[in-house]
Amino acid sequence: MKHIAYLCTDAGIPVFGTKGASIHVQSVVRAALKAGHRVTLFATRFDGPIPPGLEGAACVQLPELPQGDPEKRAHAALQSHPRIAALLYEHGPFDLVYERYSLWSDVGMRWARVQHIPGVLEVNAPLIEEQRTHRGLVLETEAQAMAASAFSRASALVAVSPGVADYLHTWPGTRGRVHVVANGVDPAPYDDSAARRQARHAQAAAGEDETVIGFLGTLKPWHGLPMLVDAFARLHRQHPRTRLLVVGDGPERVNMESALTAQGLLGHCEFTGAVQAREVPALLARMDIATAPYPQQQNFYFSPLKIYEYLAAELPVVTTRVGHLDTVVLDGVDSLLVPPGDPDAFAAAMARLLENPSERRAMGQRGRTRVLAEHSWDAVTARLLDIAGATAASERAA
Repeated sequence: MKHIAYLCTDAGIPVFGTKGASIHVQSVVRAALKAGHRVTLFATRFDGPIPPGLEGAACVQLPELPQGDPEKRAHAALQSHPRIAALLYEHGPFDLVYERYSLWSDVGMRWARVQHIPGVLEVNAPLIEEQRTHRGLVLETEAQAMAASAFSRASALVAVSPGVADYLHTWPGTRGRVHVVANGVDPAPYDDSAARRQARHAQAAAGEDETVIGFLGTLKPWHGLPMLVDAFARLHRQHPRTRLLVVGDGPERVNMESALTAQGLLGHCEFTGAVQAREVPALLARMDIATAPYPQQQNFYFSPLKIYEYLAAELPVVTTRVGHLDTVVLDGVDSLLVPPGDPDAFAAAMARLLENPSERRAMGQRGRTRVLAEHSWDAVTARLLDIAGATAASERAA
């Protein structure tokens, strides 16, 4: 049994929240506990009660950061490092520090080096570029310094996708320490998804059954939601007994609602808003066809949690041929891949699955089988801990 310090200093991630990043943190901690390890979770934001399965984790509140001015917030994050190091000392000793990379921290990897224990840094995105493009980057020199320090001090770097691995390889001295470990899913809550879906159709009155097109995720610009609306409009013109179910919330919701209203389709769409993780399985059971309409991107680096959840729920997936998505899903096996930014092709793929219920059920079954074999959070976390163990052995031998 190892004592693991899991460190999340990103104030944008409420670790007990509903965002994809929140679910990722919860899932890795839960799987580590399930495997018999002790976990102390250090976080800047918790937000809410302890989720099921995390009761065994010790939770340590890191210094809170001021709201408002981004530059003051960044300075406060940098100034919090001595206090975070003191908290690590206070709650140790640890066998491993596992840190989720954030813009303003190298403290976990620095502390692990001082303690002569493995430090594994999980990198989910090229945060500097992402922040500069989508939110506005302050203190860029400091952010670059933090990244260089954390990347150089980590015993191992875990990239959630090949795109992130490519990004890490642009930094000096990272080659040979980068491991690609994709995201995962807990398949158990989805065990009855197909049965619930079948029951819904069986109970629908004659002539009133609808095929539900679904999207799960935060409504952000990089998710290709305008194209989804356009494709759904094309599909609905040919197949009026269709409905769009959007699970999640975010800044693009108002634009989606406006576009649907303009096409007279708002009454054929349901927005759930933000939901708790425990609500997702029932909502996916209401869907018949799942979507991930990513636009073309120069460096596609996502490891989309939503797709693994779709597959676990036995849903066929319509997505775009972007980045490494043709390895996340298998075209014609558990999904249909279409060119990005092509609403006609996207609508045609949805229509094909709508018109062939047996094909979409078979795709869903094949997708779930693959998730069970390769992408459970238990399997993902076991790989992460294997990387940490191999790193520790290598450092002892050096």
